Amino acid sequence: MGTGITADALHARLAELLAPSSLEVIDESAAHAGHAGSDGTGSGTHFRVRIASPRFDGLSRVARHRLVYDALHDFVARGLHALAIETFSPSS
Repeated sequence: MGTGITADALHARLAELLAPSSLEVIDESAAHAGHAGSDGTGSGTHFRVRIASPRFDGLSRVARHRLVYDALHDFVARGLHALAIETFSPSS
């Protein structure tokens, strides 16, 4: 049984909490089938996020990533295993 986590669910959460000007969430789980952290379904465990938000202005890369992880913390508890994050501020 899969995690039930979808790219749409992550997208909705990030859009709600970080008010991004640009947001892309890609499920890369199928490329990790058979690897550690994979649940065998090929979905819902490995994601890539590209996000630009005014909330990131003046923040370090670590602080930006922390905001993203904080927004998605309950997904980690549900089986989100890997999250590749690219953050941008609209002013950069």
